[in-house]
Amino acid sequence: MQQNQTAQENRLGTADVKSLLKQLAVPAITAQVVNVLYNVVDRMYIGHIPEIGAMALTGVGVCMPLIMLISAFAALVSMGSAPRASVLIGRGESEEAHRTMGNSFVMLLLIAVLLTMFFLRFAEPLLLLFGASENTIGYAMEYLNLYVLGTIFVQISLGMNAFITAQGFAKTSMLTVVIGAVINIVLDPIFIFLLDMGVKGAALATVISQAVSALWVLRFLTGEKTILKLEKRYFALRRSVVFPCLLLGMSPFIMQVTESAISLCFYSSLYRYGGDIAVGAMSILTSIMQFSMLPLTGLAQGAQPITGYNFGAGHADRVRRTFRLLLIYSLGYSMALWAVCMIFPRLIPMMFSHNAELLDYTAWALRYYFAMAGIFGIQIACQQTFIAIGNAKTSLFLAVYRKIILLIPLIYILPMRMEQKALAVFLAEPVADTIAVTTTAILFAYQFRKAMRRLEEKNSELTVSEE
Repeated sequence: MQQNQTAQENRLGTADVKSLLKQLAVPAITAQVVNVLYNVVDRMYIGHIPEIGAMALTGVGVCMPLIMLISAFAALVSMGSAPRASVLIGRGESEEAHRTMGNSFVMLLLIAVLLTMFFLRFAEPLLLLFGASENTIGYAMEYLNLYVLGTIFVQISLGMNAFITAQGFAKTSMLTVVIGAVINIVLDPIFIFLLDMGVKGAALATVISQAVSALWVLRFLTGEKTILKLEKRYFALRRSVVFPCLLLGMSPFIMQVTESAISLCFYSSLYRYGGDIAVGAMSILTSIMQFSMLPLTGLAQGAQPITGYNFGAGHADRVRRTFRLLLIYSLGYSMALWAVCMIFPRLIPMMFSHNAELLDYTAWALRYYFAMAGIFGIQIACQQTFIAIGNAKTSLFLAVYRKIILLIPLIYILPMRMEQKALAVFLAEPVADTIAVTTTAILFAYQFRKAMRRLEEKNSELTVSEE
């Protein structure tokens, strides 16, 4: 295991950054894209159920904010702990990195138990709050009641898989979600159509696939190839370990939690101004947003071990180069996504439904909703780099700023100013993106430069003292 650790650390600290980023990012992107297939494929199959497809799709769409909330708690632990573990490995503090992962595992188990109990008790009132109607609540309840039983698998597969990525084992991390997604894709049509289980079949297929992914993660992290090994002696929770990890993970947690709050605002407002068809369109747009934006997260996850390790090791030039490449790739992807949405607004929604009325409405809304998606690569590259170098406060502020300070108020303010109320709701997204990206770019230009200067000064002082 020591040889594996030394080789992996040398690679992160010495290999060509561009090649290294591609090696780590491609599997991470694949993993992110495949991971979202759990829910997107469910919705694709559900939308094509004869006679009830459109209403069932809308009902399951209303479940998505609650499912995102479950994933958010995995991010709270993993997205703070895993980058911290990378920095600790870069500093040579192997024992503390092991303890960080062990504490994270225990936190994920505790969170899973609490979330399962909570959602089993409050599922129906929450779904009604999030925009379910008398036409869709039955489908929503059928899906969510089964899905929450697999919460422990979601926490382990998402939360602990981040530690595989953080060590630079991107292909193994990718296989975690590929295995689960393939099982889900195979089981969905069997359970939904062949066994005539409908919405319940989609949820059951998802739970089974997530369970297999969780077992895969645990098998690797307790095996011989891993640098950080999951062992009982690191399970005892320590405040000095838990608090810094939760603070660093608060930014991605808030980003995902506020996605749930935003979905609540979007769905309730659209139901008020456009009825079930507007909620159904938003369900499709949310699916497209999840699917299309996750490659950006995969890019950031591929860059994270390189940035974190080299920041911990004091290699400022490699940190800068990693960010530049991340920004170029992220911005290039987001611009390509924007072009597809503007030129072919009906293409992607067709995968979710064959209902002509729903498709027409969704294609119309998509061009407005994705109007500023082209610049979002800047937001992801800057915000995720803040996390990778341990700047929790700024990353947290940016997450709160875009979602809570800008987007949620705009969902309610714009319809007060415009005649077309539903259009105004969809426009809240691009308006918030424009303001948020501008603010993020300005803050990053100042704070990142400052952090790199401090790193170089620290290295100069160490060099002088050694001489």
